[in-house]
Parts: sequence; C-alpha cells; structure tokens
Amino acid sequence: MMKLRIPNTFVLLFLILAMIALSTWFVPGGQYDTVLVDGKPRIQPDSFHYVASNPQGFVALMLAPIKGFVAAAEIIGFVLIVGGAFAVMQRTNAIDSMIKTVAKAHGTSPFVRAMMIPVFVTMFSLGGATFGMSEECIPFILIFVPLALALGYDSIVGVAIPFLSAQVGFAAAFLNPFNVGVAQGIAGVELFSGVGYRMIVWFIANGVTIAFLMWYAARIKRNPALSPTFELDTVLRKEKTMSLADFAGMTRRHGAVLWLFLGFMGAMVYGVVRHEWSVGEISALFLVMAIVVGVVGQLDSDQFVDAFITGAKDLVTTALVIALARGTMILAKDANIIDTMLHALTPLVQSSSPIFAAQKMFLIQTVINFFIHSGTGQAALTMPIMAPLADLVGVTRQTAILAFQFGEFTLPMIPTSGVTVGVLALARIPWLTWAKWMIPLQLMYFVLALLLLIPPCLMNWQ
Repeated sequence: MMKLRIPNTFVLLFLILAMIALSTWFVPGGQYDTVLVDGKPRIQPDSFHYVASNPQGFVALMLAPIKGFVAAAEIIGFVLIVGGAFAVMQRTNAIDSMIKTVAKAHGTSPFVRAMMIPVFVTMFSLGGATFGMSEECIPFILIFVPLALALGYDSIVGVAIPFLSAQVGFAAAFLNPFNVGVAQGIAGVELFSGVGYRMIVWFIANGVTIAFLMWYAARIKRNPALSPTFELDTVLRKEKTMSLADFAGMTRRHGAVLWLFLGFMGAMVYGVVRHEWSVGEISALFLVMAIVVGVVGQLDSDQFVDAFITGAKDLVTTALVIALARGTMILAKDANIIDTMLHALTPLVQSSSPIFAAQKMFLIQTVINFFIHSGTGQAALTMPIMAPLADLVGVTRQTAILAFQFGEFTLPMIPTSGVTVGVLALARIPWLTWAKWMIPLQLMYFVLALLLLIPPCLMNWQ
C-alpha cells in the first residue's frame, strides 16, 4: 500500500503560497471598512464590498518570501536572540545539574519521591510556557528514560516527563515568545497581555498532567507488567542505567544561573505590565540575560559565542518559516483577496454564541496543527486571518489567540511531528504504542480546551 507522506513545513507553506498566487486570478477582490478602536483598526462586520482584484504572477510569488522576511524582521530577530540566550544557559549545565540533584535525593527522601514527578513536570512545563521549550526536550529523553526505569517506572513515564510536559506548557503558554508573542504581535494585541488568565490555564493544564502521570506511575510501580512497554523496558533495564556516583551535587554557580533565569523572567513580566515593553525591549532583555548568565556560568568568550550562535542557528528554520508564512499573507493582501477569504470563512465560524465561535476556531487550529507543527509558523500563517475573523464573529482577538494555542495540545500525538517521532525513536517506543497510551489524556486536553474557552467569552477578555 502507498504510504501518505506529509510534506515538511517549508514545502507545505510554499505550496500554499503557490495556491494563493493561483487563486488571485480567480478569487474576486473584496474589502471591509475599518474603524479605529483604542487606536487600533477593527473591521466593521457589515461593510464587506467587492473591489478590483490584483492577480499575482510568478515574479510576485518569488518576491513574497523576501517581503515576508522584511515584514517580520523584528519578530525574526527576537526569535534568533531568544534561541541564542537559552543555548548559553544550557551550556552552563545548570539544568542538567538540577535534574541530577533531584534524582539523587529521590533514594533518600520520601518527600522527594512524592514530589519528583510534580517538580519535573512543572519545570519542563514552565520551559514550554516561558521560552517555548519543544525540540530542546529531546536530549533529556536520554536522562529521564533510564532514570524512570531505575526508579521502578517505565519508559513512557521517562518520555512523558520532559516531552509531554514541555508540549503542554507550550500549548498553555503565558510568556512563550514563539506562539503567544508572535500571535499577539500579528494580531495587534499588546505583547504578553492577558498573562493572568493564561497562567490560570497553564496551572490547570499542568495539574491535569501531573495528576494523570502520578496515577499512571504509581500503577506501573505496583505492577510493571501493566506497562505497554513492559517487554521493551525489560531489555532497556539491562542496557541503560543512570549513574549518579560521580555527581557531587549542584554547585553554587549552577544555582546562581537558575536564580538569574527566574529573575530575568520576572523582569520581563514587570517590563511588559508596567512599561508596555514590545518585541525590541524584550529582545534586548534576553541579550542581557545571555551575557550575564555566560559570565556567572563561567563561560569564556569562545564558549559563549559558540553557544549563542549554535542556539540562534538552531532557530534559523523557525525564522524562515515565519518569513514564508508572512509572505502568504502579503501575497493575498497585494491581490486584495484577504477580506474575501474572511467573508467566506465567517459562516463556518459564526455561531449564535461567541463561545461556540471560539470553540470552532480551536477545532480549525487543531486540524491545521496536523499539517503545520511549528507554533510560530502556524501563528504567522493563521493569525492574520483569525484575528480579523474574530472581530467578525464577536470573539475577542485575545480569545482567538488562546484558541490557536490550544490547537497545540494535539502535537504530542501527531505522527507527522518531527519532535514527536524523534523523541519516540530515541526512547524506542513505537508510535502506535504511545498513541494508544495518549488517547485518554488527549481526550482530557480536548475537553479542557473547550471548557477553558468559555470564561474568556463570558468576560469579553481583551
């Protein structure tokens, strides 16, 4: 049988770009009138009218990614600086040191044994919620799978702690620059606004994850044969062990780096809330954080530069996805068909209640997430449509951004995601085994997303 192979994000986005260019020759031009609300343009729902279209040819198609790069230059610079800053932090080994410290205490303290899963899940979830931890969780599989096996759990627990937790944090993020930041910047919403309700969302999603994993881990510890990976784990226990004999404990330097990180995150929240910092100021803050962490972490100049460049280089793909996705909207805008597309989409989302409209947005983003796994790329591609569409169906743009975020809840189960497949390959867990284990938890996240979209609609969340 022929296997269905989903193109990678770049191919998919360029195909969308080409289809938009082709559609400009057939889709009529259209336009909504806008009015200023609090200094920002908002669509008047009943003002749609047709205008002359401007078909886009081959030259426009080739120019679109370049125009997209220019239009998204500030966000792209922000992404590269954030990537470099966190690579510097990882180079200090402070995070690895903290993990080994907790693991070593597990054998001697009943309190640590009870708190190990909540602490580590919260730590990785905060990574997803604040600095967009996703691919960065992959190396931790090599630490947590043998750790989980040594503690009497299974390899699924070892994968779920770093991977699932980071993805849940990403989906329920409150300060993640790669989905919340980019989406709010595109939607014309104040950067990192709405942090209060998003923190409530993160707290609930994180709590559900902790409760499920603790229940499952306790069940497997009582009866290891109940694990879907029991046979695999029998082999892995013979191959992999985590030795902490040579680990002397977390150093003061590592502790200082972790406290600095928390301090800079607090400074970012303060700057956004009290001084209305935008992308430029936050980028500068991350650059300062990288320098200070590098000095405190005792990295020499060569180590610092190498780590920063490596981190930024790892996110070049993300930067190019942003440029390509933004190019699709520029092409449609130049052809005068964006408002026509909005006009056509409105009946699909429009409902008798904004609650149902927001939930339909979540369902649409969930489907899109199957094809476009990059939170940044998906924000750049969909928010130019979803933000004004939210105005048309009576949903606030802040709520539309949350619906976009919730689409990411499905990523841990998507077989077309490079991160998911890579993590499972590293742990030797077949995707089908993992998917079957994920089904009940995935249903919980799905229901949770639908419920958590209700309060923003009731309170007209801005």
